[in-house]
Amino acid sequence: MKLARIRQENSTELAIVKKHALFPLIENYAYLAGQGRTPLAWAQSGVEALLAAGDDAMAIVRRAYEAVDLPYRIPIDHALLLSPIHRPSKIIAIGLNYWDHCHEQNVKPPDHPIVFTKFSTAIVGPEATVQWDPALTQKVDFEAELAVVIGKTARHVRKEVALDYVAGYTCANDISARDLQFGDKQWVRGKSLDTFAPLGPWLVTADEIASPNQLTIRSTVNDQIMQDSNTAEMIFDIPTLIAFASRAFTLLPGDIILTGTPNGVGVFREPPVFLHDGDEVTVEITGIGTLHNHCRELTP
Repeated sequence: MKLARIRQENSTELAIVKKHALFPLIENYAYLAGQGRTPLAWAQSGVEALLAAGDDAMAIVRRAYEAVDLPYRIPIDHALLLSPIHRPSKIIAIGLNYWDHCHEQNVKPPDHPIVFTKFSTAIVGPEATVQWDPALTQKVDFEAELAVVIGKTARHVRKEVALDYVAGYTCANDISARDLQFGDKQWVRGKSLDTFAPLGPWLVTADEIASPNQLTIRSTVNDQIMQDSNTAEMIFDIPTLIAFASRAFTLLPGDIILTGTPNGVGVFREPPVFLHDGDEVTVEITGIGTLHNHCRELTP
């Protein structure tokens, strides 16, 4: 099942994605329940609100998804898609987690996951603009990543059952200001500028992704392939990352784990390739979809 967050007029709403169309949940659930417009508070927020609402809310979504006939339908290209996750309690990011990414830097793979964070205010959705002040940074880079969305509260989770805590997956682009990242000697500021965390185009529920560590992952800039790898290249697989993180802190419904990027990023190319005003950047992951964003230099 695919779940999208869309904007209609002046409001946002969750929608089911199927048959190349969007089915808004509030209107379609009212149809199924035989009543007027139903006030599903969680359906007006991000997927994280749905997950926090628990099994009863997810049962409503499943019923709508499995219904043969739903009257309220929007063509995908007629809707404004937003990031499926709006404001998670935290974005957990993992550095140096692909063998090929370590090789391109000629660095030793880490002995344990390297954890940092991105601020949730950096989140934008598909087709949104990634923007930056050229007086602040001139080395903006792309990083295709598989994003894991946590489905229920997790603490001290064993690796063997870690995937039971995953709600689903989406595409992410860990946009990075390399001059800030390396100049600061730590990564948070350079990774967390506003608009530097594109997510989307929707959440694909975990039951549709049988092997999350066997997915083709690519990025392109202006239709030129820059990264072309597979999540099998991860040094620490997804169950390991969940177990490692949940041993240190509680994971909440809607929390995001960015699982690292493969080789081909701009900063380690010869010569380096950075994003510029007018560039178009995409992330594509098999079984999930394509996340496309526009790049703009803006001076406040």
